[in-house]
Amino acid sequence: MNKGKRTGFLVALAVVVAAFFAILPVSRADDTATQDSEEVSKLLAEVKAETHELEKDAENLSAWTRAKNISWEGHTGQTELIREHVNKTGRLLTELQNAREGASPWQQKAIDEIHPALKSLADNTRATITLLSENKSRIHANPEYRDLATANYDLARELAALVTEYIDYGKHQAEFQRLHEKLQVSAD
Repeated sequence: MNKGKRTGFLVALAVVVAAFFAILPVSRADDTATQDSEEVSKLLAEVKAETHELEKDAENLSAWTRAKNISWEGHTGQTELIREHVNKTGRLLTELQNAREGASPWQQKAIDEIHPALKSLADNTRATITLLSENKSRIHANPEYRDLATANYDLARELAALVTEYIDYGKHQAEFQRLHEKLQVSAD
């Protein structure tokens, strides 16, 4: 590379690096401008606990559809537990939506993604309960009931994983921010 081309390249590189460092403080300010909401974090932790209980109960119901020795009353009790978890999670989601404005961006995204996942689960749970109440004596031979119960478990598992992943993300982001600030202090 001749001297003129190398000088031009170095000047261009210097401009790009300078632009990067000029933008960096703005990005850092944006990242720290919205702190995680303690209220939202607490509500997400409650949603996580509820969705994991929901997942266990939905897994039990799904397994029961393959067992011939569990009565329709047992199935009804289990679907009632699932419905209660869905309703409690729905109430928590309402509280999350009310607190959304003060939430950090990742918390807002979590709230936004929980809503459709919970709605799908609620709709499926409603269909499962309806089918069960209309076919009490034939639930063991009803493939549609088995499919709904299995779908309920899949939806519950996905919802629990979604909430857990967002909470884990928030913890890792907070740790990253703490380390970033620690390194910034020691670099000064």
